[in-house]
Amino acid sequence: MPLRARSLVMAAAVVLAAGTALGAQQVPKAIYTDPPHNTQHPARMEVLHIPSGDVKINGVAYLAAGAGVHPTFVLLHGLPGNEKNLDLAQAVRRAGWNAITFNYRGSWGSPGDFRFAQNLQDADAVLAFLRDPVNSQALGIDTTHLVLAGHSMGGWVTVLTAAHQHGLEGAVLISAADMTAFGGATRAQVVAGMASDMESLAGTSPEQMADEIIAHKADWGFATAYDGLASMPMLVITSNDGLAPSNDALVAAVRKRGNTRIATAHFPTDHSYSDQRIAMESAVIAWLQKLVR
Repeated sequence: MPLRARSLVMAAAVVLAAGTALGAQQVPKAIYTDPPHNTQHPARMEVLHIPSGDVKINGVAYLAAGAGVHPTFVLLHGLPGNEKNLDLAQAVRRAGWNAITFNYRGSWGSPGDFRFAQNLQDADAVLAFLRDPVNSQALGIDTTHLVLAGHSMGGWVTVLTAAHQHGLEGAVLISAADMTAFGGATRAQVVAGMASDMESLAGTSPEQMADEIIAHKADWGFATAYDGLASMPMLVITSNDGLAPSNDALVAAVRKRGNTRIATAHFPTDHSYSDQRIAMESAVIAWLQKLVR
C-alpha cells in the first residue's frame, strides 16, 4: 500500500476507534480503494424518474458492479439538502451495494411543491418503485436487502418510514432531526428557523413550513415511531450538533421495547460531519457488512 494511503487508513482507524461505540476496527477498503473494473457488468449510474403523487421526482442510482442483484442503500437528504452525502453513496457502492438518492417533491428541481407530508409520501413511493419487479430487475436490486438511511431531516423521514415499512433490512440515522422538536419556541421562532436556505425549495414559504410542522407536532414526532422500530436493525450516528440527546432518547426508548439490534456511533464534529467524513462512512459500511454477509 502506498505511504499516503497507509497514513490515511491509520488516521481514520484512530478516529473511528475514539469516536464510536462500534469500537476499534479497520477502515473498510471501500473507503479508499476502487474495485476492479468489471468488463461484463461494470458499475454505472442511472437517472431515475420516480412516480410520487401526480409527478415524477428526480433520483440517481449508483449501481454496483457485478452480475445479479445487490443489496441496496436508499439515502435521504436533509433540509434543504445542501449536504447530500454523495461521497457516502459512492463508498457504499464500492462496498458492493447499490445506492439510491432522490430529491423530494419541490426540492432541487423535482417537480411539485415542497411539503413535509410529501417527504414521507416520497420515501414510500421510492421504496415501492424499487420493489416493482420491472425496476428491481433493471437496476439489479435485491429487494430482500433494502436499507433506508437519512441525514438530518432525512433521518426524521427514515424514522417515520421505517416504523411502518417492515420489509426493510435496516435503518441508518445520521444526526436525525426530529422536525417537531422545537420545544417552547413561538411560531415566529419556528418561521425564522425555516427561513434559511430556501433557494432550493419550490412552492413553499417559511410560514407554510412552520405551520405544517406545528399542526403535526403530535403525530410526526420520533416518539410516535418507537413501537414500530422495536424489531428494526438500526445504526444511529450522532455528532456535536445538538441533536444527540433526541437520538439517544430514541435509542433508549426502542431498546426498552426489546430491540437488541441497535448500534451507535458518536463523532466530535458538526452537523455535516465536515472533518469526520471517513470515520462516519467507515461506521456505516462496517455496519452494512455485518448486516448482510
